[in-house]
Amino acid sequence: MQLSPALIDSSQRLGQRFSAARPFRHLVIDDFFRPEFANALLAEFPAFERGNARTENGDLGQKSTVEKIRELGPSFEALDDLIQSKPFLDWLSEATGIPDLLYDPWYFGGGTHESREGQELDAHVDFNRHPANGWHRRLNLIVYLNREWEDAWGGSLELHSDPRRDDNRVTLVTPLFNRCVVFETTEWSWHGFSRITLPPAQAHKTRRSIALYFYSRSRPADELAPEHSTIYVERPLPERFRAGMTLGEQDVQELRVLLARRDQHIQRLYRDLMQQSASGSGAGAQHSLFSAMSLAGRSIARYLASAGKEDRKQALKQGLLPLARRLPASVREPGRRLWRRWV
Repeated sequence: MQLSPALIDSSQRLGQRFSAARPFRHLVIDDFFRPEFANALLAEFPAFERGNARTENGDLGQKSTVEKIRELGPSFEALDDLIQSKPFLDWLSEATGIPDLLYDPWYFGGGTHESREGQELDAHVDFNRHPANGWHRRLNLIVYLNREWEDAWGGSLELHSDPRRDDNRVTLVTPLFNRCVVFETTEWSWHGFSRITLPPAQAHKTRRSIALYFYSRSRPADELAPEHSTIYVERPLPERFRAGMTLGEQDVQELRVLLARRDQHIQRLYRDLMQQSASGSGAGAQHSLFSAMSLAGRSIARYLASAGKEDRKQALKQGLLPLARRLPASVREPGRRLWRRWV
């Protein structure tokens, strides 16, 4: 296993730390991978231009992601093998107390993340159900690959007790090389990072990480919530904005940025509401069907690459499920009968 040998037999101790952590259950683990493996992952980390840098609004941004990590090189192929293996999933379950964890073959929202100067991430809770199969999202596991980083540069992970409250408490995690953060995904696991503002001598640096998400088929009743996408809380006004202050040019520019971000957020929410109201017909249904077909296409590719016949059938089934759920019953039922006959 590519984990640091010191971690393999320490899952019980890690479980105690995980349960006791605040503001919500999490772990910060230094030297997570064997040194040679962490170095190899950094060496194979994709160039910014190779990833998807489109924002949720469709614009080019300062964050680039690659979901298909297995294609990035031998080390990422080994990482993909590791995180879907039973020994690793059992170790992670024991270290967090969350049983029956599942690997996400689509890496939906995960993979490699690279953020440049100016990028930030508002406090948020993540989407709670997998879009392809409805699994419950349970854990985020993030490994950082930055040789050097300082909190003053921004970009350090912030774990919030509740960003909507005046007494919000924040735990800061510096994204240093081979440091892993594991935290639960719930309706109260608020997290984000402040705007990256690098000093001139460090302007060439970027914030690099590998994000891995894990799921389960069920979860405790007191953690259940209606299915939702990622929920953001916009950053409040900086404390320096007080009654009687004179605004400088920098202050005005910051206010413009904050207002523009709120406008974009409101527009995004309107689009989501329109798509929901149009479900079953029109543009909303087309968008939903397109997403399902995209996920199905990825799994069919895995189907063709799988070695064993049963593995191929399972991969194909997982890929077709989200598409089948969005088909009308008149098409879905004959399709099910055809599938049963084939298997």
